[in-house]
Amino acid sequence: MHSAGPSPGPGKRESGLLGAERVHEARVVPGRMAGVTPPTPLERLVDLLDLETIEVDIFRGKQPQESLQRVFGGQVAGQALVAAGRTVPADRPVHSLHAYFLRPGDPSVPIVFEVDRIRDGRSFTTRRVVAVQHGRAIFHLSASFQLVENGLEHQRTMPDVPGPETLPTLQQRMQEFSSDTDGWFSRPRPIDIRYVTDPPRILREQPGPKEARSQVWMRADGTLPDDPLLHVCAVTFASDMTLLDSTLLTHGLAMGTDPVMLASLDHAMWFHEPFRADEWFLYSQDSPRTGGNRGLAHGEIYTHDGRLAVTVMQEGLIRVVG
Repeated sequence: MHSAGPSPGPGKRESGLLGAERVHEARVVPGRMAGVTPPTPLERLVDLLDLETIEVDIFRGKQPQESLQRVFGGQVAGQALVAAGRTVPADRPVHSLHAYFLRPGDPSVPIVFEVDRIRDGRSFTTRRVVAVQHGRAIFHLSASFQLVENGLEHQRTMPDVPGPETLPTLQQRMQEFSSDTDGWFSRPRPIDIRYVTDPPRILREQPGPKEARSQVWMRADGTLPDDPLLHVCAVTFASDMTLLDSTLLTHGLAMGTDPVMLASLDHAMWFHEPFRADEWFLYSQDSPRTGGNRGLAHGEIYTHDGRLAVTVMQEGLIRVVG
């Protein structure tokens, strides 16, 4: 289970992100016998983020045991950030990433992540990661890490919205459409999603103009180990789940229901505050522009107590088919 390969150097993450002990802690739930009860969706996500070390700065990521046409963008981004983080001292948290989706990923074969140590400065560390399948790059990520420093601070105020405890789960909200898209809305997920605004599938049925804005509460559906990089990678995974939907809302379209093709082109994140992915966070999303078969989406992630923890930008390919 645990990755094989050379030991990390001094000051590095001693067992890597999700080392053997951490993965064991995340996957074995009290009252459950390991190997008897199938793992939960969150346990499978933790396992997915546990990369295998195959050489110095080269890692291999497994694929989920699901029937997929292509690799989910949040998965490859989260795995790439794991690869980058394993080569950086633990006292330097990631503060930004910029990524491009180059080719559709093949979900039937593992992904190899090659890390290039671009710079190790006194305050900042920069890593470049290329994800490879079948000898070709499918994804490229640059990430920057920084020693924690104090300085000027200000932030935008979190939107005033109902708390997540007062809102139905996605499965409850979408029960009427549970048979749509091969039961996609009713499937168990590693991320608990609760819409503040109407989900796209419901919104499209409503008459009148629609705003290009969406708000959801999210959290990992279970408890995660106390590894800050794991929480960052889990939120990176989740950040790609609903963001591009905002580019379709004004047009009354919903992915999986209408004949529209949606694919991520690039993805950028700025991490402002430490947070836990297994505690509620508000993901406020909007789309300032759609045109030229591309849509631009913007997101802000707030902790439950109102701290702006992450800012997200993404551009996606949008093609109406037929």
